[in-house]
Amino acid sequence: MPTGTDLVLYDPARVEREERFVRRNFWRKLRANLHRIPFLEELLAAYFCATDSGTPFKVKAVLMGALAYFVLPVDALPDWLLVAGFTDDAAVLAAAIQAVRTNLTPEHWLRAQKALRAETAGLDKAGMGDGPQPAG
Repeated sequence: MPTGTDLVLYDPARVEREERFVRRNFWRKLRANLHRIPFLEELLAAYFCATDSGTPFKVKAVLMGALAYFVLPVDALPDWLLVAGFTDDAAVLAAAIQAVRTNLTPEHWLRAQKALRAETAGLDKAGMGDGPQPAG
């Protein structure tokens, strides 16, 4: 049975550009919005899967597209909007993960959990609670 990734043609040059863009901007955007993103673990697992050299090209292409959308400063709903700002990013990421879910390995999820603990430890030290806080 074909998956959603079998129905799309991928441009290797575009995927390469998206990967460079994501690698250059992902961590800065993530850190700037830790307290506002409710889907951090999924975001990190997708990042680790997309940057894993063992990930198939089609899977990498799908995830890099979703990660590039997250990193873009301008998208359908501006990220600075309280409550709704990351709704579109979450929907794009959820769709991408659903399309390639069998390629997200336990190792990707473990790395995501470890990175999330490391990143949110700074929030705890700054007096912001036990991790990412809801906006509002």
